Amino acid sequence: MIRLKKAVALGISAVLAVVSMAGCGNSGGKGEVFRVGTANASLCLAGLHMAQDKGYFDEEFKAAGIEYELVEIDVQQTADLVASGKIDACVGLAGGLIPQIDNGLDISFVLGMHTGCTKYYAPADSDIKKIEDVKGKRIGVPGISDSSVIALKRKLFSLGIGVSPDNMEIELVPYNLPDLPLALANGAVDAIALHDPVATAAEQEYGFTKILDTTEDELFNDEYCCAAFVTNEAAKKNPEASAAYTRALLKGCAYVQAHPDEAVKLQIENGHCSGDPDNNTKILSSFNYQPSVSKMESTFRNTCDDLSEIGDLKTTRDLDQFTADHFKKFDKVPDSYIYNEDGSFTEADSHDLSVEVYSEHHSLSVDAKSGEMPSCCG
Repeated sequence: MIRLKKAVALGISAVLAVVSMAGCGNSGGKGEVFRVGTANASLCLAGLHMAQDKGYFDEEFKAAGIEYELVEIDVQQTADLVASGKIDACVGLAGGLIPQIDNGLDISFVLGMHTGCTKYYAPADSDIKKIEDVKGKRIGVPGISDSSVIALKRKLFSLGIGVSPDNMEIELVPYNLPDLPLALANGAVDAIALHDPVATAAEQEYGFTKILDTTEDELFNDEYCCAAFVTNEAAKKNPEASAAYTRALLKGCAYVQAHPDEAVKLQIENGHCSGDPDNNTKILSSFNYQPSVSKMESTFRNTCDDLSEIGDLKTTRDLDQFTADHFKKFDKVPDSYIYNEDGSFTEADSHDLSVEVYSEHHSLSVDAKSGEMPSCCG
């Protein structure tokens, strides 16, 4: 196994690159090494980190009789890794990956890892009080293809506001993620889209008005923002390894859902990210980490349906076939797991779960302009 390097600093700009995250592989059948891309400096990749640190990857791949490697990647180089077939599986922001899949990225989602993590703001003294008020306004975003833009388009489209290529009733203005709060405070834009933890920090520091939160909004609160995937080549040639990878991540995410404070502790101890444990726990526990296979399939299809209507997917797409081609289910993989206090797991159907998000209260104080905070999803 490749020894993971210890991360010593946080890379907020890495959030932008995660929109491009994709796994690709050259994996054959049993006997070949299954390569899992991983990254540090990312708080909300806790499910992936727990699969590593709690031994779930070791357990699942050993039981399947398959060798694996953890390949620490620079997320800004992921596209090259995809093209060169250096990894067989990874994780990323689903909303930003779907348009890339539409353009030929040959991967398939296998599970949803957590909900939430994207918020939209206006100045406190602005006439923008709710998301529909951004019609005709300039909106600062972390990139034109960022997952926050996909969610914004879907929400505005549901409200009858034009976001299609031939009827765009908003103006999107790209900035580096850490520069967005200042751009809004200085009046360069009328509203902004942010990922946590920058979002939570900016809200506190500048007193911005939150006009949309994907954790709470009815369109998104049951959908996954961060998802795991495998290459279609790996899924076809080595389904046993793909299944082991999926089970390990289901377990990692279920552990985070049950014990976000312990997950944060392990992340810091093992160099996956830095930061204050209480602050990190507050942010991590604001997401729903109950993982699911079936709900990720619904997330994928819902997003594709909306993007197709908006005009951001190829108009000739058969969405039933598109979903079948880019979402995979494997034998002996449950829909979800629940972590038990004795360290075991119970298989569960996530549609029947009533999940309470971890709710211990922690005071959060982070500088929105500082680089010393863990990035979401990369």
